[in-house]
Amino acid sequence: MSRLPTHSDAASIETIGFIGLGAMGQKMAHHLLDNGYDLSLFDPNPQVLAPLLARGARSHGSPRDVANHARIVLICVPTPEIVEHVVLGDNGVIHGQQVKILVDHSTTGPSMARRIEQALRDHGIQALDAPLAGGVTGALNGTLSVMVGGDKTAYQLCEPVFACFGKKVEHIGTTPGLGQTLKLVNNMIVGATLVATSEAMLFGIKSGLEPGQMLEMLNASTARSFSSEQILAGTVMQREFDFGFRLDLMRKDVRLFLAEAENVGTPAFTCAVVKQFFDQAMSDGDPARDMTHVVKVLEKMAGATIDGHTSS
Repeated sequence: MSRLPTHSDAASIETIGFIGLGAMGQKMAHHLLDNGYDLSLFDPNPQVLAPLLARGARSHGSPRDVANHARIVLICVPTPEIVEHVVLGDNGVIHGQQVKILVDHSTTGPSMARRIEQALRDHGIQALDAPLAGGVTGALNGTLSVMVGGDKTAYQLCEPVFACFGKKVEHIGTTPGLGQTLKLVNNMIVGATLVATSEAMLFGIKSGLEPGQMLEMLNASTARSFSSEQILAGTVMQREFDFGFRLDLMRKDVRLFLAEAENVGTPAFTCAVVKQFFDQAMSDGDPARDMTHVVKVLEKMAGATIDGHTSS
């Protein structure tokens, strides 16, 4: 197996590969540039590349080309299928000549993370699964949570990179897939609390409570959550529905949670119900809309709205 770069190689690890420059990835890449890293990039959309190329980043024709120019390669793409193609495909990262560490910031689930880790290990490449929490706002502000599973030495080498866009960076453990597991736990809780809090608020509204006052009291009481404080109070009450996480991606994560819970034999009754609401929201318009559109499904059923612009 080819050796990992060491701390003494720091000067030679200033080029970072980055694949997937969407809503999250582009903002993360800007933070890397802000911190002095050179970037080798791949994304099929030239429009998302343009702002980074204007700052001196270099574009390449395939994931393999990126991995020919950087020893640490980060990927941040929407689905497990795309991760598999980017990493293991004919022009995938696995065939790169320089890459020593692959970091997957996507949400793929632990089963895919273990498959990727095994395939890369057989080619002398270390894999870290490092999904993110904090949404587009966290990526913009450099305050993401980064949940990292995999080899401790590889993690330590990548930690300064993660610190460029992460406020809470944690090595979850050496077992491949632990970062992915924690991310599914996180997103399941967010999806479930958003649905449950919205249902409860709609009951209160139809019973005569004023939405703003109700939410203020909930957020000062035991019912408060990220969903009530940041999602409902932060976007839905303003009728903006722009939290920054796509509806189809949240549904994908809930489905992954269900599959992985079945694999390990834990109950997922709540998750199964929550999935149905996101299924309905998916069938009711553009799947790429913000995940907060699930609230509109509940509002339509209730015949009421969680609206901070109106009063009782």
